[in-house]
Amino acid sequence: MQPHDFWQEIYPTDTFDPAGPFDTFYPAVLEDGRQIMLPIRHLSNGENALASLIINQASFAVQDALADALAAKLKPYDPEIVVGLPTLGLTLAAAVARRLGHGRYVPLGTSRKFWYDDELSVPMSSITTPEYSKRLYADPRMLPLLRNARVAVIDDVISSGSSILAGLSLMSAIGIEPVVIGAAMLQSERWRDTIADIYPKWRDHIVGVFRTPLLSKTADGHWMK
Repeated sequence: MQPHDFWQEIYPTDTFDPAGPFDTFYPAVLEDGRQIMLPIRHLSNGENALASLIINQASFAVQDALADALAAKLKPYDPEIVVGLPTLGLTLAAAVARRLGHGRYVPLGTSRKFWYDDELSVPMSSITTPEYSKRLYADPRMLPLLRNARVAVIDDVISSGSSILAGLSLMSAIGIEPVVIGAAMLQSERWRDTIADIYPKWRDHIVGVFRTPLLSKTADGHWMK
């Protein structure tokens, strides 16, 4: 597989063995059994790895499948407005909002516009840029769309939980309690304790299209669940 070949095709059920062992890719399994090939990224300890999803590099067919599946999972919560987390969560959030029949969505951002209010911002980091200090902002002009509404917060991947915590913290600062949090991929289980330490009830209000495990290196250099 070449780097640009990942995330481009949805494969039929049982095309790849989801039990492993794995070498360069992990076959994520959708609820209907179809599979998506995700590249394996080594962690710094050399003994573990994670499957990666970069949704804005995925084919439109894969993006559509993920948006369809996530919208179906969010629909029972009857969200009235979708909030997207930057940066890659914005791609998914816009597509999901359309599928829910919404005319628009609310994108959060990390770039401060001159009319923004610093009180409507919180610190933010992510597993892909842990050393990069940035802030998450809400555009004050969007607040009327959020207040007294059933809000769904969407990110592309939930991994360490730090991005979702920032989103929840910002919603709290605005006075909003979302009804559900959604993502395309729930990456390992590390996010559960992170979120539970601050927002215990949210562990039961997070939905994902598929889950991927923390992988461990075998003696012969492969990867296993």
